[in-house]
Amino acid sequence: MTTATVNYHVRSHAPQAFHFDVDGIVGNLISPELIATQVKVRDLRNQVNEVNFAEDGILFVTAKSKVDEFENGHSWKAVYEQELAQLLKQEIAAKEVVVFDHTVRVDDPNATRRPARNVHNDYTQASVEKRLVDILGAERAAQFQQGHFGFVNVWRPVQYPVLSSPLGFIRPRSMLAKDWMNIELIYPDRQGQILGVAANPEHEWFYQSKMTPDEAIIFNIYDNTGLPHLAHSALDMTSDVKAAVPRKSIETRTLIKY
Repeated sequence: MTTATVNYHVRSHAPQAFHFDVDGIVGNLISPELIATQVKVRDLRNQVNEVNFAEDGILFVTAKSKVDEFENGHSWKAVYEQELAQLLKQEIAAKEVVVFDHTVRVDDPNATRRPARNVHNDYTQASVEKRLVDILGAERAAQFQQGHFGFVNVWRPVQYPVLSSPLGFIRPRSMLAKDWMNIELIYPDRQGQILGVAANPEHEWFYQSKMTPDEAIIFNIYDNTGLPHLAHSALDMTSDVKAAVPRKSIETRTLIKY
């Protein structure tokens, strides 16, 4: 067991929101109130089988990729998305995989997208319904809703092993319904919602140390049959030292039909 700092959301009667690109400045962010909290974190590096997708909504897998550069142009997307579709069909029995977003994050003050350091889940029920229509259109979205579907993320390190600020998760069995809260996302041209998480000393945090680009995390964001979804955040580990290279990762969002 080790120790890390995470930033929990704070319950308030006032609306809680992230404001992005404030005053038209890309990357200019106003954050809702967050509280830095030290938590105990379990390293599953040698115990990955202690969690599973059916009960915990997460898998740590070995998943080598032919792609090692995710930023120059779009030529990598077709290859990588085909790899992910095959991976998700193999690991979680997906019948159809729709890849709709890739985000490369670099833990550098000058990076456009840095690791998210607020404890959250990517969607609320309302934002799931809107995103489904945005991706598929109303008619096909209605067809998906008649069966079993979900939103699943795939995360992996890029270029180097992750030596600082790894991605951590709260085990769903340790979450209470009251821990969740809606957080607004306000952009200049649109609005959305995520689920923020309030602090609870019963939360069971875990991660996998020193992940390499040949490894990936598959984790559930939403499932219409009730499969657990995971609160997650970058972890500022007490043991972190300044890494020679900053953490770099890619997170891919997918829509799954089972």
